[in-house]
Amino acid sequence: MYVTAGLVLAGILAYRFRAPVLAALARFDARNMERRIGEIRDRQDRNAHYKHTLELAEEQVDVITETSVIDTRTGEPVTRFLFAGEMFATREDAEAARRSEIIGKAREFYVELPAALTRRGSDSTLK
Repeated sequence: MYVTAGLVLAGILAYRFRAPVLAALARFDARNMERRIGEIRDRQDRNAHYKHTLELAEEQVDVITETSVIDTRTGEPVTRFLFAGEMFATREDAEAARRSEIIGKAREFYVELPAALTRRGSDSTLK
């Protein structure tokens, strides 16, 4: 009797929470399908490796923060953009500096890549 009551209670709880569980599963499935479509698209794109490298480099670079400071000439508050400890007058200047930083990190990866591949190749021959 307790087992039957437990099963009925479990069924009621499963029915009660079915919508959030099904929504979470639908989101998971959508992300998985999006990832698979992206993988298929990447196989056809010969520059996909560079795009992924730039995405990884972008994750490693600070974001631009908007701040308000007092103008020394007028005493009025003005908007400035802060990136890597440097103030920029316009967002475009800050974005250009950030883009340059991202490209620099991506280039570092490609400079170090031949040495890393050589090390990996020499490790596999020792086995």
